[in-house]
Amino acid sequence: MTAPKKLFIKTYGCQMNVYDSERMAEAMGAEGYVATEVVEEADLVLLNTCHIREKAAEKVYSDLGRLKPLKAARPGLMIGVAGCVAQAEGAEILRRMPIVDLVVGSQSYHRLPAMARAAAAGEKPVDTEFPPEDKFDHLPDRPKAALRPTAFLTVQEGCDKFCAFCVVPYTRGAEVSRPAARILAEARGLVAKGVREITLLGQNVNAYHGADGDGERSLAGLVRDLARIDGLARIRYTTSHPNDMSDDLIAAHGEVDKLMPYLHLPVQSGSDRILKAMNRRHTAEGYLRLIERIRAARPDIMLSGDFIVGFPGETEADFAATMDLVRAVGYGMAYSFRYSPRPGTPAAGRAPVPDEVADARLQTLQALITDQQRAAQAAMVGREVGVLFEKPGRMPGQMVGKSDYLHAVHVTTDATPGTIARVRITASAPNSLAGEICAG
Repeated sequence: MTAPKKLFIKTYGCQMNVYDSERMAEAMGAEGYVATEVVEEADLVLLNTCHIREKAAEKVYSDLGRLKPLKAARPGLMIGVAGCVAQAEGAEILRRMPIVDLVVGSQSYHRLPAMARAAAAGEKPVDTEFPPEDKFDHLPDRPKAALRPTAFLTVQEGCDKFCAFCVVPYTRGAEVSRPAARILAEARGLVAKGVREITLLGQNVNAYHGADGDGERSLAGLVRDLARIDGLARIRYTTSHPNDMSDDLIAAHGEVDKLMPYLHLPVQSGSDRILKAMNRRHTAEGYLRLIERIRAARPDIMLSGDFIVGFPGETEADFAATMDLVRAVGYGMAYSFRYSPRPGTPAAGRAPVPDEVADARLQTLQALITDQQRAAQAAMVGREVGVLFEKPGRMPGQMVGKSDYLHAVHVTTDATPGTIARVRITASAPNSLAGEICAG
C-alpha cells in the first residue's frame, strides 16, 4: 500500500488565513495528502502568507531561504507560496526563489490541486488572478470527522474602502459576499460535525450583502438565520468597519441571544484630521456616538479595536485625540501598531513620523490599553459567565475555554471539549481568567 503524501502548511497573519489554510488542506486532502506538523516529513510545503505587517514579503523570503537545505536534500519536495504576498508578488517569487514550485493567490486556491499536479509534472504554475467563479463552489465539503468546538466561516472577502495605509483592496480584491444559502449549508455541516461556535469572517464582514433568493441578505439577517440552527450555540463576527455598522446589526446585538457580547470595531485614530488622511470616511465623534448606540442595545458588550500610531503627518495633538478616544470608549482589549508603509498604497510616499516619536507614542498608547484590559478583566471577578470548553489546560484536570466575552478561562473540571457551562470567575491573570463551575 502506497504511503499517503504529506502536506505542511505554515499560516501567517489573520483569522481569514487560518480559514483559508484549512480549506487548502481539505482541497489537497481530496488529492490524497494528509496534514503533518513536521516540515521535514512533507511532500508539499505551503506558506500561506499575509501582507499586512511591515516587511511581510521579506519574512516569507527568509522562511523560503531556510527551506533551501530541505529542498536540496529532497529534490521531490514541492514548495508553494499562497495568500496575500503571493497575490502581490506573483512570478517575482519564482525569480527570487527558484526553489518555489507554485504561486497561488488568495482568490485562486481552489485551483491548488491542479497546480500541484502541474508542478509535479515539472511546470511552475502561477495564479494570481481574480477569477470570475466563486472559489468556494469548487472546494470539497468540510471533512466528515468531528471538528474543534469552534470554527471560522468566511462570508465576505475583499474591500472597497481603500484606506490609505492598507493593501487589502489590492491583494484580496473588491468586496464580494457569498450567497446566504451556501453559508447556511456550510454552517449546518459544521454543527453536524460538533462545532458549537462559528465566527463569521470578512475583511469588512458587516458590509456583507449576500444573495438570498431574489434579494440580498444583510449580516444581521444572516446572523438571525444562523441563530435558528439547532446545536449552534454561539455566533461571532470579525472584522467590522464603523461605516457599515447598520441599525439592524446593532439591534441584533440586543435581540439575538446566540450573538456573543463582543465586538471588534477598529477606529485607527481619534483625530479627524488623521482619519481624513487615512481615507477612513468617519469621524471620531461619529464613532463615539456609534459606540453609545451599540451599548444602548447591549449594555454589557465588550469592545475591542485597532489603532495605528505615527501615521504620516500625525502631530502630538492628533495623538492626544487618540488617547482621549480610548479613554472615552474603555476597551476590553485593543490592538495597536506603529505605522509602516505598504508599497502601492496612497500613504506609502508620505513623509514619515520619526521612528523614535512613533515608538514613544505607541508605548504610551499600549500602556493605556493594557490598563483598560486589566480593569475589564478584574471587573469579571465574581461574575457568572458562559464558557465553551475547547481543550485541556496545562494543569491536570484543567480545561480551557472562551467566555461569552472572548476571555480565555481556566477551570478545573471533567467537562469535555464542546461543553458549555456556567462558570463563576474567581481570579484574573494578565491574559486569562480563572473560574469554577457554578453549583446547580
